Order: sequence, then structure tokens, then C-alpha cells
Amino acid sequence: MSVPLPAAAVSTATPMKLVSCHACHLLSAQALEGLRCPRCGTVLHRRKPDSVARSWAFLIAAVILYIPANLLPMMTTQSVFGTSNDTVLSGIVYFWISDSMALALLVLIASVVVPLLKMMALTMLLLSVQFRSTWRIRQQTRLYRLLEVIGRWSMLDIFVVAMLAALVRAGKLATIIPGPGALAFASVVVLTMLASLSFDSRLLWDSLDENNG
Repeated sequence: MSVPLPAAAVSTATPMKLVSCHACHLLSAQALEGLRCPRCGTVLHRRKPDSVARSWAFLIAAVILYIPANLLPMMTTQSVFGTSNDTVLSGIVYFWISDSMALALLVLIASVVVPLLKMMALTMLLLSVQFRSTWRIRQQTRLYRLLEVIGRWSMLDIFVVAMLAALVRAGKLATIIPGPGALAFASVVVLTMLASLSFDSRLLWDSLDENNG
């Protein structure tokens, strides 16, 4: 049975004069900072340069685009019966009233809930770094790892629109064209992924090193 170490006994690479490669996670001597990683060749930095500033910039841009991504038409359907514009929310409502509740819930979670929760979680992590919080750092680190895993599933709507645009080509009978909402939504997903990639989770542990120091 493993015995948990007291907080004072927990140490990170920084007080041990080590630097971790953010690509392959190899530990090297701090004197090698600015040089190439011996394993993968990535330039070694104790922390990603301008990590917080770049993460905030990508996150704020994603928040701004999140509203038009859900309000603007995701796709435009042109047929002999007329033209219809469908947003993410109208698509969810359509699936729900068509007794496709499972599909409606899938689109709701992947296209609305996941991006929103991801932006909220990134905001919490960035605020935790800026205010030097030591609250549940281990859980916050796990949350960041979870964001990296589930973030890519937010592209579900874009894949659906692309598939429909490619498949529903019936000559003059029907045509599906991606709308401006698809571009805004794809931008939100890409920006949140960039914000997550720019964020350096090792910054969460710096406040613990400062308190222990």
C-alpha cells in the first residue's frame, strides 16, 4: 500500500534544478534551458513562452465567436421546395421533435455543452495561475488533461455538415451549402484547442513551489 507524502515533501522539477521538455517530457539539467532537447530536439524552456497571454488571447476570441456560432445558420439547404437555414439549436430541436432524442442529445453535448464547459474550465485554470492558487492542483492538472482529450469531439457538427454537403447532391433537386455558422463554430473549436495547447499546466505547480520554498 502506498503512503501519501506530506505536502512539504512533494517537489517538482524546478526546485531540483531540472527542466522538462514540453514535447517528450524528458527531464534535463536546467543549464540546458534554451538549447535543444537531447531526445526530440525541441527547444527547452522551463515554461512555454508567453503561455498565459497566448491562452487568454485564443480563449477570448473563442468566447466572442461562440455566440454567432450558435445563432448563425450552420447550413443552407436549397431545394425545389425553397431555401431553409438551420442553426445548431434548430437542428437540435428538429432531431428532438422527430423522436431522434439520442441524436439530439449527442449534438447538444458535442456542439454546445462541450465547447462551453471547455471555455469555462480554461478560464478557471488561467485564473488559478494568475492568482497563484494552490487549491486542488492535482485535480486541476487532471482537468487539463481531460480537456485535451474531449476537445476534438466538438468538431462533430462540422463533420456532419461536410458529409451532408458531399452526399446530398441531387442535381437540381437539393443542395446543401455550409453557412457562416459553420465557419464561426469551426473557429471556436480551433481557438479553444489552440488555447489549450498554449496553456502550460506546469504553471499550476509554480505556486506550490513558491509556498514550499
